Amino acid sequence: MTVRSRNHVTVTGQSGRPVLMLAHGFGCDQNMWRLVIPLLERDFTVVLFDHVGAGRSDLSAWSVEHYSSLEGYADDVLEICRELSLGPVTFVGHSVSAMMGVLAAAREPEAFAGLVLLAPSPCFIDDPAAGYRGGFSAEDIDELLESLDANYLGWSGAMAPVIMGNPERPELGEELTNSFCRTDPDIARTFARVTFLSDNRDDLAKVTVPTLVAQCSSDAIAPPEVGTFVQSQIPGSRLVTLNATGHCPQLAAPEETAAAIIAFVGAGR
Repeated sequence: MTVRSRNHVTVTGQSGRPVLMLAHGFGCDQNMWRLVIPLLERDFTVVLFDHVGAGRSDLSAWSVEHYSSLEGYADDVLEICRELSLGPVTFVGHSVSAMMGVLAAAREPEAFAGLVLLAPSPCFIDDPAAGYRGGFSAEDIDELLESLDANYLGWSGAMAPVIMGNPERPELGEELTNSFCRTDPDIARTFARVTFLSDNRDDLAKVTVPTLVAQCSSDAIAPPEVGTFVQSQIPGSRLVTLNATGHCPQLAAPEETAAAIIAFVGAGR
């Protein structure tokens, strides 16, 4: 098994151009980027992959030991960077993948030209003592995980439309529901705990590469205060608030999302 086959790595776009590496979030796969790829591959080499346990990755490579923390996923990101030998990449991480990028860049900054953190959250749970609002109480998250354990398919059907937002476009919620439902339930349960119980607030200050924080104007999963917090903790980072609503702007507003990525990478050339 190679790194390419393990993570079903796909390379598209223009050879020899700056490299964008797109990482999907919980319950999704690289297909989540399909609407922004045509807008990016005209000017960039675009690297796509599936996290182990998702999409067309090699499920035999998944283990609870390796993937019980975001560090395991960050290991994979760095291995893909080494395997492809494409030089420093701009890593675009959606949702939980944003923190995988933070961990990987903190560990090996030379592998990254920059980070785009799309709808990121370093901690979903509120921490009133620290004045931090993540959007959920500890009880909310416990209830969410208990519901997922009890009925994964039912949980997917209820949660995916909430995460997607944009109720006037139900086809988006249906697509995310179907993506959730394609994921192995046992792997999804472990990944959900990694996603919703991780606290990477202290890792943000370790990032030394140029970083763009891109948040949506309305997001049930990552409220605006979270994006502001992330930007405040990463030295020299920039914050842009997209007009897009929901937690998946690459589906809801692909043109605006691609434009933000292109503007950030272009500014760094």
